[in-house]
Parts: sequence; structure tokens; C-alpha cells
Amino acid sequence: MKTTNKKTILIVDDTKINIDILIELLDDKYDVLVSLSGRRALEIVDETHVDIILLDILMPDINGYDVCRVLKSKEKTKSIPVIFITANTDEESIEQAFEVGGIDYITKPFKALELLARVKTQLNVQKLIQELEESHKNMELLASQDHMTKLYNRRYFSEISASIFKLSKRNQHSLSVLMLDIDKFKNINDTFGHHVGDDVIISLAHILKEFSRESDVTCRFGGEEFLILLPETSIEGAFSIGEKIRKHVEELVIEFGKKQTLQFTVSVGVAEVDFEKEKNIEQTIQRADDALYAAKESGRNKVCKAK
Repeated sequence: MKTTNKKTILIVDDTKINIDILIELLDDKYDVLVSLSGRRALEIVDETHVDIILLDILMPDINGYDVCRVLKSKEKTKSIPVIFITANTDEESIEQAFEVGGIDYITKPFKALELLARVKTQLNVQKLIQELEESHKNMELLASQDHMTKLYNRRYFSEISASIFKLSKRNQHSLSVLMLDIDKFKNINDTFGHHVGDDVIISLAHILKEFSRESDVTCRFGGEEFLILLPETSIEGAFSIGEKIRKHVEELVIEFGKKQTLQFTVSVGVAEVDFEKEKNIEQTIQRADDALYAAKESGRNKVCKAK
């Protein structure tokens, strides 16, 4: 059974004495897998997580260069570091090892300290790369998110909605916009305090996530205002979704303080993109905003369709 705190090394070599030496050097620090052929090595990396590969160049079925080429051509395995192990020390062999994607090479006969140091170095480099990639992903996520609601922010919505607008127009697929605003939100803040107002906003965000499909783009547009972009959705479908959200919000009870409760409502405007007349999604958003204003003016806690 694989221990979770050890990295996994795959040794690919068809010579038993080389394998025995490598296992003796590495087995205490790492989980070691062995393949006697290039074909079997490619099967192993498809079946099992491998952190680093020690790959012999000269093998009977597929040579190490070709194995490395296959590894680097696949999304799943292209980032696995490959260290070539070879008796060839000529410049041409070493140059080819790097050209096909090898990250380092170790010459035979093996020097124990050198081998361990090179393996450890490449694993540390790989760890650093993974940490940087994860940090970059987190930075991108933070840049696209509203910090309070964890919904998309307005900037990201502007970018993605423009792309979805163009794609929907090209394919002549329905695209609708749903705009929501919390009714009398200023009264909530003035009466109960901004911390309760924040709870109301977060509660609404949870409801919007619950009713959003994977293809929908839901964002906090600003303050107590929210937008949902609904691909493949007519105005009738958008109205139905808006009505479900409105009813769910109306029935929600927020508890705070010492057994205090609060209920609130939303007004909703919906609009479907008119690709013949509208050149961008902003024009549709404006019509949804007009419909939202009509919902407010006619008594709030309503869903109105754009004209």
C-alpha cells in the first residue's frame, strides 16, 4: 500500500543489476515502481500517479527517447520530470535527451550521492512549480470573484458575457439576462446595521448559486444588485427562473442577534438578447435594468419582462 508522505519514482530499465542498485538507493526514501520495458512504463503512468521517472535510453521494445516523446505529448503525463539514465556520455546522446523533454541525466555506473541529489533537486523543483501554479490559479480566482459573496465580480462578468454573446449570436442560440435588486435594502442597513445587511447579501448569493446551472454566469453587479447570464434560455425560461428565485427569497427567514429574524424580497427584471437589434450584451442588460425598475415601480417583489 502506497504511503501518502512518500513520492513515487518509476524506474524504467531492462537490466536487472541496474534496477537492483536503484531500488537499494531509493527504496528507503521513496515508493519505487519498476518497469522492464517502455510499453509497460507508459501503461503504468496511465494507471498510477508517478512523481518522477528514471528512464533508460537503450531498451529492446521502445527506446527511452520515444517513451519520453509520448509522455510529453499527453496532458496527463507531460509535467512528470524525466531523468535519463545512460551509459552514453557523448554530446549527441545528451543533447537528444534534453530535446525530447528530459529534465536531467545520470550516467552509469551510478554514484549514490549524485543520484539522490539529482532526484531530490528535481522533486523540489516540481514542488515549487506546482505551488506557483496553484498560487496563480488562486490569484486568478480572487481577481474574478466578489470577496463577500464568492460570486463572479462585475469585471469578470463583462469579459465572459461578451464572449458568450458572440458565441450565442454566431450559433443563433437564445441568451437571456436576469437582473435582481434587494428591495428596500437601505432600510435594512439603517434599521438592523450593515452587518445584517451583509448577511442578507450573502444569503441571496447562496440562493442564486442554488438556482444557477453550470452554464450560467452569476455575478454581484454592485451593492445589492446581481446579474445572471442565462445561455440557451428564452425570456420565458428566464422569467420562470426569476420567479422561482423571487419566491424562494420571499420565504427565507434570516436569524440574527438574540432571536431576531428578518425577511426580505427582491425585484427582478429579465430580457432576452435581440441579436438583430443589439450589438452587445450591455444593451440587453440595460433593458433588463429597465424591467427591474418597472418591477420596483409597480410594487416590488415582482418579476417583469423587458419590452
